[in-house]
Amino acid sequence: MADKQKTLKGEIHLSGIGLHTGEKVNIHLLPAPDNHGYKFQRMDLENQPLIKADCDLVVGTERGTTLEQNGARVYTTEHVLAALYGMEVDNCLIQIDGPEIPIMDGSSLPFVKGIEEVGLVEQTAERNYFELTENLKWEDLEKGIEFLAVPDDHYRITVMVDYKSPVLGTQHASMYQLGDFKSEIAPCRTFVFLRELEYLATHNLIKGGDLDNAIVLVERENVEQEELDKLAKLLGKENLEIKIQGIGVLNHTKLQFENEPARHKLLDIVGDLALVGRPIKAHVLAARPGHSGNVRFAKVLKEQIKKQEKQGRYFDLEKKPLYDINDIEKMLPHRYPFLLVDKVMEITDDSIIGVKNVTMNEPMFQGHFPGNPVFPGVLQIEATAQVGGIFALSKVEDPHLYSTYFMKIDNVKFKQKVLPGDTLVFELTLMSPIRRGLVNMAGKAYVNGQLVMEAEMLAQVIKDKVETNVAVEA
Repeated sequence: MADKQKTLKGEIHLSGIGLHTGEKVNIHLLPAPDNHGYKFQRMDLENQPLIKADCDLVVGTERGTTLEQNGARVYTTEHVLAALYGMEVDNCLIQIDGPEIPIMDGSSLPFVKGIEEVGLVEQTAERNYFELTENLKWEDLEKGIEFLAVPDDHYRITVMVDYKSPVLGTQHASMYQLGDFKSEIAPCRTFVFLRELEYLATHNLIKGGDLDNAIVLVERENVEQEELDKLAKLLGKENLEIKIQGIGVLNHTKLQFENEPARHKLLDIVGDLALVGRPIKAHVLAARPGHSGNVRFAKVLKEQIKKQEKQGRYFDLEKKPLYDINDIEKMLPHRYPFLLVDKVMEITDDSIIGVKNVTMNEPMFQGHFPGNPVFPGVLQIEATAQVGGIFALSKVEDPHLYSTYFMKIDNVKFKQKVLPGDTLVFELTLMSPIRRGLVNMAGKAYVNGQLVMEAEMLAQVIKDKVETNVAVEA
């Protein structure tokens, strides 16, 4: 069954402080129509400009990911985007009345809780997954950043961080599937080393930083109180009581996971790769990632999308088929010249892939069209329907006792001619669960990976035959 896009069932309203600007900001997450994606809107600026969540619009990656479009910027976008992507919200309008997304508690959890409270609603359009078809490697040798994406049926991320630090050391984190995001990744807070605080404060960053929204890691045994007071003043937090008791975490902030820093880096990857603009099916492995590397790899993925679209849909036709022509003849009542499926490559719970080899010696080419042979569109539809019939019959016992009858065809589109010598690959996916023998499927036909035809079909599977056992007398 094809996944449908989703948006919020209601509006989410939150307020907080920007981590770097220190300014209070209100943020509203609103439902958005099909194929809208994620867009930010600066409500405090003239004409309330929109900023699309797109890796090509990133203008800054220092301590957060900054987007700019239509003369407007939005800072620190990664945590809210991670929450939306991690909760499988496809379309959302994010309105803010300031330049920066509020830091909240330093994680994605407040946004996730808001999404849970309002719930999601399924939309009409299908999810347009980016399914990686080959290994994709990218690295920055100078900075020691490595990314590798490999094909996978799900979205998985594995992260390694190594800061050569006595407090952090080498850490690993994994998200085996997107369903793990809410409980395993979303609560993990941003972190900073104590040694970085002075630099960040003097460069007009982390003005909204607090021990409530960041983990501060301490790497030295002896830190003078005078140094802590100076830092507190730089941060505009003179009244903040800071305690250090050796190497560890400032004020003994309790970590939610032993590897919380690595998990937060994974959270940032989810948010930054949301800028690819498509739900992803791949396993992403990252070593020593950061916002700059994340965004650069998002651009690599976006280029890969363009490359795969140019190449077309990939099907492995070299492997052994699930059903050959002899198996198909046991399931379908059709025979030459009207049996239009040569083999079935695979069947899942909600989809099927079948193959038809188009040859010049088929009888329709005597009259369609002599001297300019074209495989008829109506026969493409019939072949698609036969593949759908095989799918339906594969779900019942004694399929030879059943017949499949057309009831409706919708949204038929022919994209290009199919000629003798072409190999047609049909991919059908359930649009809704099979009920009372009614099978509703979306079908697509490809030649050399390029879409040549698509249609939606409704058929009914009816048991209209009986087993015949003929006794032979001696």
